[in-house]
Amino acid sequence: MMKPQSKPVALLILALSGWTLDARALDALPDRPPVPKDNKMTPAKIELGKQLFFEKRLSHTSEVSCNSCHDVTGSGTDNQPFSTGIKGQKGGRNSPTVWNAAFMGVQFWDGRAASLEEQAKGPMINPLEMGMPSHDEVVKRLSDIPEYRKRFTQVFGKNSLNIDNVARALAAYERTLITPNSPYDQFLKGNFKAMSPNALSGLKLVQTVGCTACHFGATFNGPQRSGTGFYQKFPLIPGSEYEKKYKLTEDAGRFNATKNELDRGMWRVPTWRNVALTAPYFHNGSVPTLDEAVRVMAKTQLGKGLTEEQVRDIVAFLKSLTGERPKQTVPAPL
Repeated sequence: MMKPQSKPVALLILALSGWTLDARALDALPDRPPVPKDNKMTPAKIELGKQLFFEKRLSHTSEVSCNSCHDVTGSGTDNQPFSTGIKGQKGGRNSPTVWNAAFMGVQFWDGRAASLEEQAKGPMINPLEMGMPSHDEVVKRLSDIPEYRKRFTQVFGKNSLNIDNVARALAAYERTLITPNSPYDQFLKGNFKAMSPNALSGLKLVQTVGCTACHFGATFNGPQRSGTGFYQKFPLIPGSEYEKKYKLTEDAGRFNATKNELDRGMWRVPTWRNVALTAPYFHNGSVPTLDEAVRVMAKTQLGKGLTEEQVRDIVAFLKSLTGERPKQTVPAPL
């Protein structure tokens, strides 16, 4: 579980301004993500994971890497409604950003992977994504490359090139992909000029309108306990004009993974961190702009219509959650 950050000065300033505060929604992003005991981070492991993240030979046709859909030189996504896999195939859901994925309790829109390690294995053998026939084939392909055999031995020991260690290396690299020091974080830490008046108004609005019932905590997507997801039904209030326009109910959500009828239409609550960078929005990438996404959420989840001024201020606040992304360079192929 993420440890809450120090925020007493910011809380005091807001309280003195007459705010009624939901303190759950006032956490700065931690400096480090949680790390599992069985996958400690080391420089060599992180470097190996980065090499694998950009490795197109993890795909059957050697044309798709992890970075193809989760571009770490940009938004952590490909900014497409649906990502393109091998042979030009399209997936069925929008790619979540890899930035700050290390803070998520579960992975994928439906939470079917309990960890980054588990998530890393999925796309390799998904026929629409990387399309490898099996994890054994992934290991064989990497084992045919002498430099990979050497690096796995250096990081994990002899005869260690297996799919679990491939996933461990990838996850170790992904845990470096965090974006601290957004204007919002700076504000909470005492720089009260970091957020504009419109952004501060938006912060107040997301609390008073009701958005923070689900979007709270340091990553603004609820409690993030390792292996445990935080889900909400979407759309919660049926029948709005947006439901048909954006085809919001055509995908059954978590039900597709669990086959539990109670999970129909349930989705992992997405993070607001860097949300201004990750258009288009929602599980099907159907909403092209952030201001429209705000309108859709207000109507479908809260049954409320917002004024243009309210939308403007909420968007200004969401933009204040864009953090500092560590610069990434593309490694040379091995």
